[in-house]
Amino acid sequence: MTALFALATAVLWGLADFGGGLLTRRIPALTVVVVSQVVAVVVLGAVVLGTGAWREAGPQLWFAVGAGLVGPVAMLSFYKALALGPMGVVSPLGSLGVVVPVTAGLILGERPGLGQFAGIAVAVVGIVLAGGPELRGAPVQRQAVVLTLVAAFGFGAVMALIAEASTTVTGLFLALFVQRVTNVTVGGAALGAQTRRGIPALPAGTGPKLLWGLLPALAFVGLADVAANGTYSIAAQNGPVTMAAVLSSLYPVITALAAFAVLKERLRTVQAAGAGLALAGTVLLAAG
Repeated sequence: MTALFALATAVLWGLADFGGGLLTRRIPALTVVVVSQVVAVVVLGAVVLGTGAWREAGPQLWFAVGAGLVGPVAMLSFYKALALGPMGVVSPLGSLGVVVPVTAGLILGERPGLGQFAGIAVAVVGIVLAGGPELRGAPVQRQAVVLTLVAAFGFGAVMALIAEASTTVTGLFLALFVQRVTNVTVGGAALGAQTRRGIPALPAGTGPKLLWGLLPALAFVGLADVAANGTYSIAAQNGPVTMAAVLSSLYPVITALAAFAVLKERLRTVQAAGAGLALAGTVLLAAG
């Protein structure tokens, strides 16, 4: 069950990142984050009310608040780093956030077997290579590296926090709702501050009509991200966190494959090798 839900997480996160990347070509990244999360809040709010999940409120929801505070900071740091580039360095570095939940699992006493340790090592190397790291070319700005590492730590912290925010399925609905409300609060405040500084929330010459036309895609991104957090939490609660974290972090492979299938972007040799290693690591983890 852990492997199944963790791999579902990788697929959902990978597709959400791909969709978000496409949307940021049309509208600012912060607008994508805020609007997609507003859609998620509306849907999750209806689920919480319909299931009575609000009755399970308790101190554990502070983990969800923490995830909601860290998530937007990580996402915006990552988008800023991508803008500074080169993307071939930023993307694989961002996936290093897997170190955070893996370390948390080891600290909490998890001791994977030798085969699983090998699987973790192989999969992490594959994940980094699948992002297509640029070993030559333009130098990397120090700010881009710092922002990417901030984003990586943030993504890993969200994985670790959301896994602790609930113990039941209905409790998970409530935790995800609280996380997204916090996301919208933080992101909305940042968007408002940005607008007051004269930076528009939408491209010049456009208006709500553009946003309305992109709403289905924005909804997909927001809901896929929510679903990924949910499946990751289930994976982490039903098996070793180390396994759940590594398998979930295969999402750069999914993003690269989606770009290949939809945008006809060719996978470089290093990316294809990375995808193969990630798959081999997955098999080792699942078998162990």
